[in-house]
Order: sequence, then structure tokens, then C-alpha cells
Amino acid sequence: MRLTLSLCISAVLLFGAGTPAFAKQPATTPSVSVGPQYDTTHVYVAPGDVDAFVRSFTATFGGQSTHQVVATVTPTPSSTTSQLVQTPAGTVSLFGFKTPVPAPFGDERTGYLVTDMAQAIKAARAAGAEVLVEPFKDPIGLDAVIAWPGGVNMQLYWHDTAPHYAPLETVPENRVYVSRDRADAFVKAFVSFAHGTVEHDDRNADGALIGRPRDTFRSIALHSGFGEMQVLVTDGHLPWPYGHEMTGYAVKDLDATLARAKAAGVQVLVPEVTTRTRRSAVLQFPGGYIAEIHAATQS
Repeated sequence: MRLTLSLCISAVLLFGAGTPAFAKQPATTPSVSVGPQYDTTHVYVAPGDVDAFVRSFTATFGGQSTHQVVATVTPTPSSTTSQLVQTPAGTVSLFGFKTPVPAPFGDERTGYLVTDMAQAIKAARAAGAEVLVEPFKDPIGLDAVIAWPGGVNMQLYWHDTAPHYAPLETVPENRVYVSRDRADAFVKAFVSFAHGTVEHDDRNADGALIGRPRDTFRSIALHSGFGEMQVLVTDGHLPWPYGHEMTGYAVKDLDATLARAKAAGVQVLVPEVTTRTRRSAVLQFPGGYIAEIHAATQS
């Protein structure tokens, strides 16, 4: 009886209870998204790890890197190598800072391309975000850093010359861990800003997906013009490496992807986990970048 009660309490603490469903609200600001192929995960590695990361990441997912440049990508003096690693499963903005990284850079998880920076900042503020770094000029456009309820930081960017990238073969998910105290506020704010929809709100998701197979947690899937987002609502009792992965990459063949990753020197931190809805694993690339990969469970 005591064990059963303890497990029940653990489950309630993990996914919360009595949280209201989300109702779609009419848009009050213009849409500023461009497409998921223009959204990047920001990866910071030591300069000496840049080439090894590019080799292993493209060996795992395909694709290639743009030409590497050395630039100042912050509003205060700094120097970093910078390049895009573009794959059919998602894009990475890769930085190898040669100088100390000015705050708050390094804490922003993603960069989202917007159609108009001024409109994007106005819309973000109207939705409940705060602007941590006001818009500033970089070598090819404008950037800003914003923060959402729950402490979720992301960068918005705009290019002087609009880029044109091919659609992704599979769209990755931005994996956002938030507390149950701030989950509803985060979802409401982001959905309003992104003109998004709540695709599902599962209050009994399998805890095996976050390293807690005996528990459940709340998993909220969001969709918008920026792509996919998985909001993981937990009590913060996360076994390593969960919570460190910022992106989940959808792959067509999990076994083949894992084989390519291992051959390229990528460390498998969490071997395959199979649940009713997906098969997943967690990888660590040279330089320390941690990512989840997943494929749908075959019915």
C-alpha cells in the first residue's frame, strides 16, 4: 500500500494534475515565421572540436556545412568561427568561440528566422516574452535574444538578403523542459507568438522517454510555422543526460542512423528506448553536443 501510494504521488509530481486544456485564441499579431528549414539549434564547441563535430554530424544525418567564417556575432566584442551544418533532418548553427562568450549568449537554444525583426519583437513582447538582447546588427542581418516563461531562451534573426533553403526531409522537434508551474504560461505565450497549435497534450506520457520508466509525465506537442516543439513538463528529477538535449531529430531508420553515428565516433549515451509511440536514443557528438533521435514505433 505504501509503495503504491508513493508511486502515485511521484506520478502526480511529475506531470501535474488538474491543468486546464488550451483553447485556440484568435491571432492579434502578424505571423513572422518562415519555415522549419530556417530554424537552427545553436551549438557551441571549443574551436578544436569544430571539424570533428561537422564530420560526425553530417556522417550521421547527411548534408554538409557551409563555408566557415570568423566573425563577431554578438553586440559586444568577440570572435568565433561560424557556419551552418545543414542536413535533411535539421540545421545547426555551429560556433567555436576564440574569445570568452559574452552573456547571455550560449544560453539561447535555437535561432528562428523571422520575416521582420521589429514585428517579431513586438509580437514576442505582446505574447509575454522578455527581450534579453535588443536587436543588433551582425555581418549579414539582425539578431535578438528573447526569453519565454519558464526561462526558455531563443534567438530571433533576420537576413539582409533572404535565404532560400530546400525543405527538410524530416522536421526536428525543439525539446523544451519546463516545470509544471510555468508550463501553461509557456505554451500559451509561445503558441500566441508563433500562431501555433497544440497537437496533443498527453498527461500520461511514458516516463521511459525521459529515463523514468516507472513514472509518467506531461508531454505537449506544438506545431507552428517554425516547426515542431515538444514541451516536457516534469518535476525536474531528471537522470542524466535528459534535459541537456535541446533537439530531437526525426529519422526514417533509427537502427541505420545509430550505426552511422557509432561509425563516426558519436557516443551513444542512451541506447534504444521503445515505447508505444516512438523508438528513441540519445547521442553525444564531439564537442559535447547532446541530441535525441527518434522514429515512430511500427504498428
